[in-house]
Amino acid sequence: MTLAAVSDAGPLIHLAEIGSLELLSTFDTLLVPETVYEEVEAGGVPDEFADLSYELVEADESQVGAKELDAGERAAIAVAEERGIVLLTDDLAAREAASDAGVEVHGSIGVIAFGYARGLLDRDEAASLMRALQRQTSLFVTEAVVERGIQMLDEQ
Repeated sequence: MTLAAVSDAGPLIHLAEIGSLELLSTFDTLLVPETVYEEVEAGGVPDEFADLSYELVEADESQVGAKELDAGERAAIAVAEERGIVLLTDDLAAREAASDAGVEVHGSIGVIAFGYARGLLDRDEAASLMRALQRQTSLFVTEAVVERGIQMLDEQ
């Protein structure tokens, strides 16, 4: 099965914060809207980003009317909807807007779970990275969400 995704800035930043940006290679195709790249660039592009295989794409974020979302989130949703691919975001409002539009959504914890499912990580590594997202990054994620992610690993 070919797996394609588009990411907003959240997973790019949060996975880089735990040194796991390479997990995005789980996806056969990774798209990054130009607006999202500019957001990441403003905070300093992580060194690992240069090793990541991705395609920079233009997106018309005006297609997504959710005003509470930033331009990068709207652009990523527009690409996901237009191409029928997975959206990667850690933003709750973006997740809800994308889900309402019928787009499959996963966050950084989901990326780690995909890495486990595709054999890039063993269960303990995946669980450890999920806990690291909560403890070592700028991402706000509850203990319940982390534990649910770990439970998902055990169900695979």
